[in-house]
Amino acid sequence: MPAKTTAVTELLIDTVGESPFYIPATGPSARPRRTLKHGDCFAVLDSYGDIGASQGGHDGLFFCDTRYLSRLELMINGTLPLLLDSTVRDDNLALAADLTNPDVYFDGHVVLPKDTIHMVRSVVLWEGVAHVRLGLRNHGERPVRLGLAFIFAADFADLFEVRGARRERHGRIQTNVTSAQDVSISCAGLDGRTRTTTICFNPAPETLGATAASWRVTLAPNQSRSLFLQVACDPQAGRPIAFGAAMLAAHRSRRALTRDMASVETSHQVLNEVLRRSMADLAMLTTETPEGPYPYAGIPWYSTTFGRDGIITAIEMLWAAPAIARGVLARLAALQATEADPACDAEPGKILHEMRGGEMAALGEVPFSRYYGSNDSTPLFLVLLGLYVERTDDLATLRALWPAALAALHWIDNYGDRDGDGFVEYARATENGLTNQGWKDSHDAVFHADGRLADGPIALVEVQAYVFFAKTLMARLARRLGHGDAGDQLDEEAVRLATRFDEAFWCEGLGTYALALDGMKRRCEVRTSNAGHVLWARLAPPDRAARVARDLMKPDFFSGWGIRTVAKDERRYNPMSYHNGSVWPHDNAMIAAGMAHYGAGEAVQRVFGGILDAAAYMELRRLPELYCGFRRRAGRGPTLYPVACAPQAWASATPFSLVQSCLGLELKPATSEIRFVNPVLPPQLDWVRLRNLRVGTATADVLVRQLGDGVSVDFERALGDAQITVKMTR
Repeated sequence: MPAKTTAVTELLIDTVGESPFYIPATGPSARPRRTLKHGDCFAVLDSYGDIGASQGGHDGLFFCDTRYLSRLELMINGTLPLLLDSTVRDDNLALAADLTNPDVYFDGHVVLPKDTIHMVRSVVLWEGVAHVRLGLRNHGERPVRLGLAFIFAADFADLFEVRGARRERHGRIQTNVTSAQDVSISCAGLDGRTRTTTICFNPAPETLGATAASWRVTLAPNQSRSLFLQVACDPQAGRPIAFGAAMLAAHRSRRALTRDMASVETSHQVLNEVLRRSMADLAMLTTETPEGPYPYAGIPWYSTTFGRDGIITAIEMLWAAPAIARGVLARLAALQATEADPACDAEPGKILHEMRGGEMAALGEVPFSRYYGSNDSTPLFLVLLGLYVERTDDLATLRALWPAALAALHWIDNYGDRDGDGFVEYARATENGLTNQGWKDSHDAVFHADGRLADGPIALVEVQAYVFFAKTLMARLARRLGHGDAGDQLDEEAVRLATRFDEAFWCEGLGTYALALDGMKRRCEVRTSNAGHVLWARLAPPDRAARVARDLMKPDFFSGWGIRTVAKDERRYNPMSYHNGSVWPHDNAMIAAGMAHYGAGEAVQRVFGGILDAAAYMELRRLPELYCGFRRRAGRGPTLYPVACAPQAWASATPFSLVQSCLGLELKPATSEIRFVNPVLPPQLDWVRLRNLRVGTATADVLVRQLGDGVSVDFERALGDAQITVKMTR
């Protein structure tokens, strides 16, 4: 018996070395962190507005996956100021930190009482430049003379170094004071690129060196004064615009991005705050690329183009903001692989997983310059295209992207189906690639009931469902383009896949679908949230769907804060793990959408309520990438995951997807029809108002209210020939 116990223990201990892109948690932050982003530039600052002044964070000003500023610390009379308050604006445009002076002593006496000087430190990003304003006001009765200093540094660390990767060699850094108010720090990189940070101080400091700038400031009673900094990443010719102009430009850009989006208002004040923060986060993460707007995945680790994340975010937001989907489709089509390259897991027709612009990617130290190691991005790309055309009737975009769609279908049937069994499998081409290539891409995320990790090639349950959904939608699109025979063939392929899938993946004893098939076609008979994605893809027969939905709402799955990724009784369940027992908001949103399709309205309401209650406890009302799967306890909020990205695009889109699922909202552009299928409102809500809802040539504001055991739906405003249909199927 002891030998057996030892053997099992050995099986379940996995070294971090098997996961080269693991993100370590090194300890708690001494100060809370705040994030800002614009374009390809983002900043992680502490609550004081400092960078690199306290332990436990991954601070910096980052541009194209490189840290261009690793320290920026404010000192007053040689010591740290005191924090009064700090927040990011509701629209995410700027950080504002209210500071004051500590007691300042001389010869044992207080010469400057604390709380005399009010300092407001504001930071905004615009076009690769961090604009900083420090406003000072003397609230004392006497003149005050202050010594102010900013300490600064730039290490030009690659983002993967900041995450924890070790490197033996680095480029050469050189600092030059180029004028009375300017410093230039440059790094001659190992990839042949020179990266430059310039810092401009206004007014010019009294002393300016390679690591610090300082001023002596005299303030009369009630006098105010401002100091400004501009930190530019790879600056262009000429000086950046001023602080106020940068704020105005950022505000106008944000308004232009959200102008055509639908918005949601409800009777629930916390939900309204969650929705506003989510919309602001999505606007901040959405980057204008050459192909159109694209939601970058998250800050700090994923602020770049990710295929899967961008697609799922676009699907979640499709009813409210179809322009995001158009940008995502265009960009991913432009980046679609055209040839086989094992170093980056690329094959013709495959859709991108992620791309990086840092030195380590350029040198091949990480494979992510353009990396295609994602098994689900390709079918999901087709799903998004199909849903986008159904949402918008945009046949011009369909015709433009049809060659990319055909290439993606070819990849599914040839490269994706590695052994010709009708299922799409994955196995990394080199040891540098990702071990697991579904959305749960941790090295230990695919396993058997006894805890053994599955050997590949691996066929994931949700990927087969995505392929079914993709072929069903592509059949409709083919017919719209006049390719009737191709449409019939795609429908036949989808039907055959559905039959094979049910036989291979359904586990009667578990009452749900297996997580995966391993390389020997053995089922990974584990109860996971992946099975809920089969409902989202409309692949499950109604009786199977009902059993899966019931299973996912049992206490060993539903924590009270949402559905866990793995059921509590499974061998590798760990509520603190990344993928084996945590709660992911976007995962819950997709499952809820699937439940809504099968008419499981009560389950949808419970998922909605759990996620909403969790968001109420989150700082800034911001749903993070994930949180721990511990059981909900009275009087306590959810337990946070230490290195979760916040904001994260598909988590930010989750509340909008959940609203759509509860309302059963479908939009039919050909008839300008706003359709509600089995609409329900969670008990927490008395009403929901949808504004600026665009369908076909019409725009409408719609009010949905609780009414007895059902809901009422009414127009509040309608432009064009919009019509409302309420359809009850249960």
